[in-house]
Amino acid sequence: MRTTGNTILITGGGSGIGRELALRFNALGNTVIVAGRRMAALEQVIAGREGMHAMTLDVEDPEKIATFAKQVISEHPQLNVLINNAGIMRHEDLARKRDLGDAEETIVTNLLGPIRLTNVLIDHLAVQPAAAIVNVSSGLAFTPLSATPTYSATKAAIHSYTVSLREQLRGKVELIELAPPAVQTELTPGQSTREGYLPLEQFIDEVMTLFQQQPTPKEILVERVGFLRWAEREGRFDQVVEMLSAR
Repeated sequence: MRTTGNTILITGGGSGIGRELALRFNALGNTVIVAGRRMAALEQVIAGREGMHAMTLDVEDPEKIATFAKQVISEHPQLNVLINNAGIMRHEDLARKRDLGDAEETIVTNLLGPIRLTNVLIDHLAVQPAAAIVNVSSGLAFTPLSATPTYSATKAAIHSYTVSLREQLRGKVELIELAPPAVQTELTPGQSTREGYLPLEQFIDEVMTLFQQQPTPKEILVERVGFLRWAEREGRFDQVVEMLSAR
């Protein structure tokens, strides 16, 4: 993936990993469009910075996604990189009957959102120079956290979907998967200060170093996430699942 001279769209760009990716890629000489639900947060990200733009996007609404795609292509015809980063994480108790609202919203946001947005942008991206799609999954795509079952399942699905996209778009669009470990963001309440989680700045430093490798790895894996990514291959899967559940 080219790391400068791109026009990059980042969903969930108002906070956390999306915000930091936006700032770092902009600093490398890219035009960056941050998208999310809250314009106030997005405007804080782009304030005082050249080559940054903010657009509201609700990834839960397919009609709004389609309208958004037309607008972003019209306003930024050189768009050549999509980073599907927006996501939510909810704890769920599966041991009793419950309202499925959290599970359904997680599936729509984390899985259908990226599928729908990629779908409405793919014809445009496929004819752009140095086109790339970066899908943000999770270390939990490979070793699930039982307390967040639907989140883990959607990230496993994003991993699988990315593999298929990579094959179908070979020679047209580069497909990269970014799989974070537990990072200090506000993905869940209090997580940004949670002890034992990887500091966001440290995570982004390592991620950007990996993005600048040539060729870019098809999976962006910081050192800490290897514990989850390779648990099954290394015969540790059951042990790690139990350890995560105990936490």
